[in-house]
Amino acid sequence: MTTSTRPKPDTVLLGADAEARRALETEVAAADIGAHLEARDEGERVVSHLFECLRPGYAGWRWSVTIARASRQKDITVDEMVLIPGPDAITAPAWVPYKDRIKPGDLSPGDLLPVEEDDPRIAPTYLIGDDAIDPLGRQDIAQIRQVADELGLGRVRTLSREGIDEAAERWYAGDGGPAAPIAQSAPDHCYSCAFLVRLSGRLAHTFGVCANGNANDDGRVVTFNHGCGAHSEAQLSKKQKPLPLPDHVFDTVTTDDLESF
Repeated sequence: MTTSTRPKPDTVLLGADAEARRALETEVAAADIGAHLEARDEGERVVSHLFECLRPGYAGWRWSVTIARASRQKDITVDEMVLIPGPDAITAPAWVPYKDRIKPGDLSPGDLLPVEEDDPRIAPTYLIGDDAIDPLGRQDIAQIRQVADELGLGRVRTLSREGIDEAAERWYAGDGGPAAPIAQSAPDHCYSCAFLVRLSGRLAHTFGVCANGNANDDGRVVTFNHGCGAHSEAQLSKKQKPLPLPDHVFDTVTTDDLESF
């Protein structure tokens, strides 16, 4: 077994910071070049000299001048000169694709957000069926798939199992889930509320849609164990009920009685 050893740094190149600075000054104004910071050994007879960058707007950045020397040659060659960020430099954040950055509410009228062909959240309907036919038996589902495929009916694609699970996790952890502050102080759960509209398919066992126009969640998906103060069976306690108004006072004093005083 043989092991490779890294060659020793080239002492000539390590000490050539003055030559590196002169080369940098041919491309960059001398006022933008600060003190020599360090020399980095990049490999066999290759060294990079780093200089502080004084250019306005580039605090923490460094000028890097990479130099090299051929075997048995004294002449130094400049390979490249670049501006690189230091550990304290302000840099742009890592690029995030648009489809990963978009949030609910970002779409405006006319905007399009196409779904990729390999999106794991959806699958061809003829492969897994539709939520609406989940309660049917396997034989019935197979027959419906065959007829729908032959007639070209139904949706081309529907939610995959992964897409359903992802939606369920997002809804359960959201504002319509059991951990929402409004649910923590609710008098009862949505499961027993008259305004809950049930869903179909696999999501029907956990989620519904609120149809109470006075509730914060009207028109939104909520979990069965969610809740709010607009529950159909909510009742005010005695302490919460408004105080009854006093009886009207019958005024027996007339104008003539007042004038007699």
